[in-house]
Amino acid sequence: MLELNKDNFEAEVLQSEKPVFVDFWGDKCEICKDLMPGVHDLEEKYADKIKFASLNIGGSRRLAISQKVLGLPTMIIYKNGEKAETITPDKINTIDDVENFIKGFYDTL
Repeated sequence: MLELNKDNFEAEVLQSEKPVFVDFWGDKCEICKDLMPGVHDLEEKYADKIKFASLNIGGSRRLAISQKVLGLPTMIIYKNGEKAETITPDKINTIDDVENFIKGFYDTL
């Protein structure tokens, strides 16, 4: 999974030819850390059509705020430099929630 930061976010996400799934997470977010191994497994399953990346907001708070990330975990799929889909903490309880979010977008590609 590609590690994002303020220096590579634009090139890797906003200028990507391929849709990009971004997992916004933080060191103090226990559910983020619990979901991470499952998200890595989903990357293997859906990487043919979607690039997977993560952003630890610890060093990139301004970037996260600019993307309207107000709580963790938040996951956003970008397509053609724009937000296509977002899933917020109130909708994420299990890795199945994350997979259904990805699959719903994946099936439209």
